[in-house]
This record gives sequence, structure tokens and C-alpha cells, in this order.
Amino acid sequence: MNKHRLIPCQCLLVSFFLVGLGFPLSGFGFQDTTSRSKKDTVAADSGSVKLRRFVSVKNVDSLPLKQLGLIPFSSLQQVIKGSVAGVYVQETSGEPGTTEQSMMIRGLPMPLLSRKDIYQVQPTVYLNGIPLIQDNPFMFDVQRFSYLPIGPATNLLSTIDLDNIESINVIKGGAAAAVYGPRAANGAIFITTKNAQEGLNQISFNSYYGMVQKDQVTPANAKNENDFRMPFYNKFASPADMDNYPAYLRDATNENYYGPSNWTDLYYKNSPVHNINGSITGGTSRSNFRFFAGNTKSAGNADDTKLDKYVASFFINMLPLKWLTVSSMINATRLDRDRNKSFRDRFAEMQYVPDLSSPISPNKLIYGSLLDEYKNRAIDKNKNNAVQGYFSLNAKIKDIDFISRIGFDYNEGLRDVFYPSTMFDGNNFVSNYFGYNQRVVIDNILRYKYHLNEQQSLNLEAGHSFQADVNKYNYAFGYKGSSDYIKINVVNGDPKSDQYLLPKDFIVSRFTDRQKSNLSSLYAKATYNFKEDLSLTAVARTDGSSNMQPSARWFFSPAISADYNLKNTLLKDNSTFSKLLLSASWSRIGKLISDDHFAAGPQYNVDLGWSGNPAFYSYGGFGTLSRPYTTGWIGYDIPWSYVQETNVGIDAGFFNNRLQTRFELYSKNNNRMLLPMPVNAESGYTAAYQSGMDVNNSGAELILQAEVLKGTKGQLSWTSSFNAAYNQNKLKALPGGMSEILIGTQKLVVGQAIDKFWVLQTHGVFNSDVEVPVDPKTFQIFNYKGLPFHGGDPRWKDLNGDYTINESDKVPLGNYIPKFTGNFSNQFTYGDFGLNFNFYFALGRNILNQAVAGRFDFINRKGTNDIAAVDEITFWQTNFDASKYPVYNPWSAVQSYRSDQDIFIENGSYLKLRSVSLSYDLARLSFLNPRKRAQSKFLVYMTATNLFTITPYTGGDPEVVGYTGIDTGYGLSMPKTYILGIKVDL
Repeated sequence: MNKHRLIPCQCLLVSFFLVGLGFPLSGFGFQDTTSRSKKDTVAADSGSVKLRRFVSVKNVDSLPLKQLGLIPFSSLQQVIKGSVAGVYVQETSGEPGTTEQSMMIRGLPMPLLSRKDIYQVQPTVYLNGIPLIQDNPFMFDVQRFSYLPIGPATNLLSTIDLDNIESINVIKGGAAAAVYGPRAANGAIFITTKNAQEGLNQISFNSYYGMVQKDQVTPANAKNENDFRMPFYNKFASPADMDNYPAYLRDATNENYYGPSNWTDLYYKNSPVHNINGSITGGTSRSNFRFFAGNTKSAGNADDTKLDKYVASFFINMLPLKWLTVSSMINATRLDRDRNKSFRDRFAEMQYVPDLSSPISPNKLIYGSLLDEYKNRAIDKNKNNAVQGYFSLNAKIKDIDFISRIGFDYNEGLRDVFYPSTMFDGNNFVSNYFGYNQRVVIDNILRYKYHLNEQQSLNLEAGHSFQADVNKYNYAFGYKGSSDYIKINVVNGDPKSDQYLLPKDFIVSRFTDRQKSNLSSLYAKATYNFKEDLSLTAVARTDGSSNMQPSARWFFSPAISADYNLKNTLLKDNSTFSKLLLSASWSRIGKLISDDHFAAGPQYNVDLGWSGNPAFYSYGGFGTLSRPYTTGWIGYDIPWSYVQETNVGIDAGFFNNRLQTRFELYSKNNNRMLLPMPVNAESGYTAAYQSGMDVNNSGAELILQAEVLKGTKGQLSWTSSFNAAYNQNKLKALPGGMSEILIGTQKLVVGQAIDKFWVLQTHGVFNSDVEVPVDPKTFQIFNYKGLPFHGGDPRWKDLNGDYTINESDKVPLGNYIPKFTGNFSNQFTYGDFGLNFNFYFALGRNILNQAVAGRFDFINRKGTNDIAAVDEITFWQTNFDASKYPVYNPWSAVQSYRSDQDIFIENGSYLKLRSVSLSYDLARLSFLNPRKRAQSKFLVYMTATNLFTITPYTGGDPEVVGYTGIDTGYGLSMPKTYILGIKVDL
């Protein structure tokens, strides 16, 4: 008899894979996530979320940590990516520990008009019930360039250590998030750490060692750049243009540029990675503990980027009385990060751009001398410390359950920088940053379960939560120190002197900011259950935020949901269906404003700097001399914005649950959002904030999980998981009833998606001036915003026929948020062997290749005193095919190679083999498991990540682009990583 049983879903799953619709990280976990509490034994409250067993009904997905634990992820975002349907994770760089990572649950809720906006769309991460506080983006207010925030710019979610985690649950729908209020308006991620358990005395150990593989690139030198530019010079350049040919390209005998291009050996490197951690768990049924400690060293494949993480956690749980549980936790993390050495990021912090007429030489000796300056004379230290903790009392008497808990989260960032004068035109630079984020949470929850009869019950819950936040930073930078041997900002040392705080060695500017906010919340929840067939839930919550204006301090959030078990009522005797659940929900949740400016009413900041530098302000008495008011006008009566979501779903199991599936449809409206609207220039304000922007996200999510082969012990088994999500957004309304608006380079049109690229359509080239049309009515020459076209200029399509090309002639083309995302993962086991691989995909997505546009637009960009003209050492590599682009006149007044045209929009879809893991459990060997414990494990494993990517995109890694889909070419690629490790539980 064949012991391998094949079910019909196998062909379906394989078909999804072949057509490129399915792919990574194991998928949806259909599991019971209820509390492990037992009568008269200690049970850690640990602040964990008590989720109903029908987790799918409540829009909650659980991650498969057993498989994910074998993959060397360095951040929570990387763990989440692909594991949950409907969650889109964006990594704009493969640099380990960088803050340039984001998560969006069920679509993009608002336009990303600035770097600060990405902070407003993130879900809240809860660690054992504590909502973790992240960096506040207010530090961008004092930055001229907002590529990265000042400070260490480290991803604070890199503090999460996967080996210390028991479960990760992602809350997507409003019905599940309603109890948690406005902090969960963008969704929430609940992390429960491993804790002590009754009767479990265990020592665990995990360690891996490996390497990241360097990228293989084709280096170039000045000859390649000369060959690229000369066709343009030969065809379009005037004698004056030829005279201004760049000096570094003019002399072919210059070995610094025309010599060997061997810089790649210093920039791209194979780098080691490793991890080691261990835990001890012990105690009795009345008192137990767990201690965890570990160290992880992650690395990038370029620019010597590294992240060093140290983690320590301690848990203790006691049962002094039968009805009282006392629990506590302390979790501490230290992050040390070696950042990239890019010119752009360095100039951005310095707020200074030097002479850029010549890029750095591709010669190894010259580039190496710069790296030696970094290593021997410069300082760039980036450190983060984070600590979380709680103290909890859980009293349970009969059907009454009361939990009281106080928790806190504190993190701080420190950065010290010094660049010697030999690196910057004779001027040295120093900066120092210290910032912290602090949150205290007090929760009180009362639960009561009332049995109406044997078939009906009513669960009642009420709670109050108070959260107090503080965000603060101190920042100083200075120039022109008296000596390169003095690498700190020294002040006069006599505290009695009037000049005590004045700088002694540097010309210093200092900045500080501090924000406080409080959130007080009350909620009530009632759930009616009829046997296992019907569940009705209603939630009412009110929240008061200090960041809201007095006229709109409080917001009421209701939610209702219903779950109906069709299997028990209509299909009880049907052997095909193992389960069949229907669910529906509706919710409304208020959205917080992270900026305390709006609570104060009308105000303004003014400029008194130079070159648009926002970091220097005037005195109030000179406000009329230093317009514009950059903060923008803030009026009165600003209401809460809110999310209103409707969700329906079906959860089914077939063939004794060997095939499980879930399908959901949702519509999520973000209403009454603020938008900086243009105002008359005479007012002195750059914008006026108005409420009234509405954005809808609607979509569908499909999850499949199947035991394709179910072998007996020692036989081959195969489990497949597949998830896919479709999402589209649409702008429903703008403030003031406007139909469209242009803000910066982004165009918002009611009825269109907010992530659209608006570009000019190219229809060839004008070969001569004669081909340029003239308006027969006005005799006006075809022009771009008043600049007439000439021979050699692109022929952009005039949509309205007015013989003028402007914003009205741009068309929506492509979107930077993918329409489809998901994964396809498979796990095979044979005896003690295990094999797991994951594919991740993003489809229906576009990228604007600004890096290539900048290369073609060399006349306007290269050599100018502009940070956009900065060339990194990666300038000297071949990464695009010039023959695929039209030949225009780069000297044209219309800026022929501007990036906002369709020739630079590319298909950014991709399929990536994200991980492959092979493992073998040696626990059967008697000398490794002398006590024959079932929970003992001695796992040896090998894992490889990011092995290949299939994409039509002609640039670099299609994942490594900006939040708004623009590829600037600055992000480091996702490295291929190979590790060998062991996991031991004794």
C-alpha cells in the first residue's frame, strides 16, 4: 500500500508556481493562539494578546517561526516580508540595520510627499503587549537634505531577535485592531517572546556562521564615460561646449581616470556573519524564570557595512496565591552599526557640497587612500540602546479575570562624527547627536464570562489604557576646527565665565527639540457565542490625544463583527469539508497625529538661512524679513482623521484539513486626512494644512496551505503554502472640493491612484527645427512652458492641443506600489531531514529609473554644485545599456532627459528565491539526547538567501528603490548570504 497520499490541491499549487503567481516565507499558520494558562499553575501574562482560536475570522495571521528561525534576518521587516498576505515590505537598501525599511498593511493610506510621511503609515509593533515607540520624524525639520534622518539612522526594529520569539501575529483588519485603538489604525504586529512554562527546565543554544557574497560588477573607467558622451558632443555640441569638455575626460594619458579600474576589490567584499545565543528556562509550577542572551553580527556585501547586536532578556513569573499571577520582564538591546561611506549621505549631513567637477578616481590606490583617511583619521560611530519591560498582576477568580500592568519602552541613539580637513577642501567637520524616545503604558483590563446556558455564553471585557510619550534630541555640528587632532566639540571650561558654552575649537550650530504626547483610552467589548456556530462581537472605544486640538480632543471608535460556522450548521455530515467559516466586520478607528504642532493652533517657523537651509531661524521681530513660513498655516478646528473598513471572508478546510484556504475582500477608507494645500505666495506661507483628503484601499487576499504528501514516520512529506494579495488605491477627495493638485513633483487627481507616476509621453524626436510645429492661430512655436523646441529635442505629446507642454500633458503611467504581492513556500521532510524554500514576488509595479536619467542628463547634473550631482565610486561600473534610449540634445533648454517622461518608466515586477534551508535533526542519537525528551532537539542546518531574482527591470536590484518608486542608484543590493548553524534544546 502506498503510504504517500496525494491530494488534488497539488496540481493547483504547482500551476500557481509555473505561471509566476505564487511565492516566500511560509505562509499562514492556522493555529490556536489562545493563552497557555492552567489552573493553579503560574502562567505568564507577558502582555501577550489573547486571540480567539478562529484567528482568520479576526484578520490575524500568524507567522511560521519554525521555518523562519533558520534564516539570518536582521530586522523584523525582513521577517514579515512575504509571510503575511496583504503586508508590503519595502527595503530601499541592502545595508544591514538601515532605517530605510518600511511596512504597509493593506495598501498605501496616504501620498508620500516627503520622507516624514513614511513614518505615518507604519503599523504599530507590540512586544509582549507594549506598543514600541519609534523615532519621531521631527528631526527632518532642521535638515536641508532629507535622505536620512540625523543621528544613527538605525532601524529600531532590528532589536527583535527571532530566537527569543514565541509568536508573531499580524493584525490587518479593523475588527481585530479596534480594541487597540488609534495606534493600530495602520494595523499592528504583536510579538510574544518565549517565556517560562510549567515543568519546562531547558537549556537552548543556537549559533550559525557564514558569509555574504560580494556583487559581481563590470568596472568602467574614463574611456567608457568618454565613449558614452562623445556621440552627443559630435552631434549637438557647439565649439564653446567642446571647450568645456570635462578635464578628467579630456586627457587620455591621465592614469588616474584612464588607467585600471580596480576599485571593486575595496568596495565589494565577501564578509563574515555569525550569531550565537542561548537561554535557560527553569522553575516550578508556582515560580519559574527564563534568561536569554545573544549576539548577532550582520554584514552587507559592499562598503564595509555591518550591524552588531547584543540582546539580553529576563522573565520571572510567580503564583503567590492560587488566584494571583505576578509576571515581569526586562529586555535590553545594544546596536552598533558601521554605515556606508557614500558622498551623498556625508554631504547631506554636512549641509555642504564641494566642487564636483571631477568624480573620484576608479584607481585602487586613490580610492584606497580615501578609505585610509576614513579608517585612520575619521570617526563615524553609531550606537543605539533599547530597553523594554513590564510588571503585571493577573487576578482570576472564577469567571472574573483582572489584569493590571505597567510597561515601558525606552530607546536612545548616539552618533559621533568627525571628518578631517584632508577630506573636505581644507575644512574639517564634527557633529554629535543624542536622542531618545520614551513611552510608559498603564493598562487595566477586566474580563467576565457569563454562561447564559449550556449553549450560549457572553464574554464581557472593559479596559483603560494610558500612554505617555516623550521624543527628544540634541544635535550639534561644526566646521573649521583648529586642528584635525581635536575631534570633539570643545567649549570653554570655566562655568563662571559668560562664554562658558561658546565653542572653542569649531564654528558650531546647535539644535534641540522635544515633544510630549499623551493618549488616554477607554473601551468595552462584548462577544456573544452560540455553541461553536455563531459569534457576534461589538467594540466601543473612545480615545483622547494631547496632539489634537481642544475642540476635537476625543474620538469614538465602534466596531462590529460576526462569524458563522457553516460546517456545524449546514455541512455537518459532509466529509469533504473539514471546516467552513464565514465572517464579516465593520470598524472605524481614529488616526493619531505624531506632530504636536497641530495641537497648538496657528503658528509658523521662518527661514533665515542660505541656499534654502531650513535649520536657521530668525528672531520673531524680523519675521517679515525672512519669509516663507515653512511649517505652513495651521488653522483651528482640525478634526481626527479615521480609518473605516469593511471586511468579508471565508475560511475553509478540506480533506480533514489537509487543504486549508482563506479568501478575504476588504475596503478601507482613510478619511479627513490633512494635506498641505497651496496658498498665495503673498501670504508668506508655503502651504495651509486642510482636512478633507480621502483615500480608499480595496483588495483581496488568498491563502492556501496544504499537506500535499502526508507520509508516516520516516516517510516523505510535503507541505505547501501560498499567499497572494491584490490591492489598489484611489483618491476619493481633496480638501476644499478640489479635483487635482500638484505638490512638489507629485500630482494628485481625484479618481486616480495616489502612487501613480505622472509623466510626459515621448513620440520620437525633432530631427530639425523645421519639424517643430507652429500654432496656426497664434503662430506660437511648439514649446515647453514657454521654451521653444528645436531640432534634437524630444517630441512630447500635446494632449490638449495648445502647442504648450506642461503639467496638463502628463499622463498617469504605472504605480510604485505593487498590485500583487505574495509568496510560495514548500517544506519537505524525510526522516530527520528537512528542506524548505521560499519564493517572494511583487507584480504590477513600476520603477522610475532616475539613475539612468541622471547619466544622460550629464550637462545639467554633472559637475554642478548640487547634491544631486554627486557621483559615488559606483559611478565607475557598467549598469545600463545606452543603446536602448533615444539620442536627444542634452544642451536643450527643455532638459531633454528630464526624468518625468515615459522612457524612464520600467516594469519593476520581480520573483525572488528568497531562502533555501536544509536541516538534519540529530536528537535521535542517544548520546545527544540521553533523557529521551520529546522536546529535545539537535538541529544542524544550512541556509542560503537571495539566490536569484527574475525581473524585466534593467537597473539594479528591483527591491532597492526609494519609497516612491524612484531608483536613484544609491541603495546597496540585497546580499546573497550563506550560513551553517546548529539549534540545540536540551
